[in-house]
Amino acid sequence: MAISKELMTTTLSIEVQSGVDKDGNPSYKKKNFSGINGDATPEALATVADAIKLVLANPTRYTLVNEISMLEDNA
Repeated sequence: MAISKELMTTTLSIEVQSGVDKDGNPSYKKKNFSGINGDATPEALATVADAIKLVLANPTRYTLVNEISMLEDNA
């Protein structure tokens, strides 16, 4: 059985502080940026994320890349 994987979409997500929880720890929400080129290198994605973080009012935490692929049976 030959299965291939085809990248369908790539989304860049940045966790942005949205408040604090009952214990005083920061809580975060994700800001998502779609339409990302699937061929973008990790370095290019980090550069874009760093530029976005500069204009956000709240502190940020993680930068994430979400990729959705379709599995195809090539039989």
